[in-house]
Amino acid sequence: MIGGLQALLWLLLSAMNWSVESCSLLAMALGAWLSGGLHLDGLMDTADGLAAGQERCLEAMDDSRVGASGVQALLLVLLLQAGALIRLGPWAPLALVMAAVIGRVAPLSAMARFPYLRQGGTAGFHRRHWHGAQEWVPSVALLLLLLIGAALMGGGLAPSVSLVLVVGLGAAWLIVGCLGRRLGGHTGDTYGACLVWGETVTLVGSALVFPAVLGAG
Repeated sequence: MIGGLQALLWLLLSAMNWSVESCSLLAMALGAWLSGGLHLDGLMDTADGLAAGQERCLEAMDDSRVGASGVQALLLVLLLQAGALIRLGPWAPLALVMAAVIGRVAPLSAMARFPYLRQGGTAGFHRRHWHGAQEWVPSVALLLLLLIGAALMGGGLAPSVSLVLVVGLGAAWLIVGCLGRRLGGHTGDTYGACLVWGETVTLVGSALVFPAVLGAG
């Protein structure tokens, strides 16, 4: 939903001759607003927790204050996403949808593979009501639709989309695994961090592949 709305906003602004830079920043702002900033907050809390060391990791994540590591992680992600979207240009709407889908796969992978380290909060509710394989159906369906749509459009789009999806899904799997093994499980904050990094890797991968293989669009 969020990726689709970001893509729609990009297309509307582009039709009104807004610059690529403006489209990029406003699409990112829309995504942050629609998510309530929860995913970015989780990214920052996770970065602060990892910087605090193994013993104080969860305690640091609970701290409402943002540390230097959290700010650095946020800045890095925003710069990577903005740079990727600017590079993508007309391919950005497609990349935004792909990134949103892969980003949502990351927390599902974390829930399926690792225990939840806390019992409270919204993430705890989702973890307690985890229904196994059926939770994957919407994401898998969207991934298949992306591949089918790319194949129907032709022009070499399907191989490029497939490559980016493989890279994005692989990165999401590795990020979830690294955090899960480091902490012994996951929290709502790390769910958000995995989602954001999954999106970011997908956008950067798209920026490396689409313009080089498919041209300027």
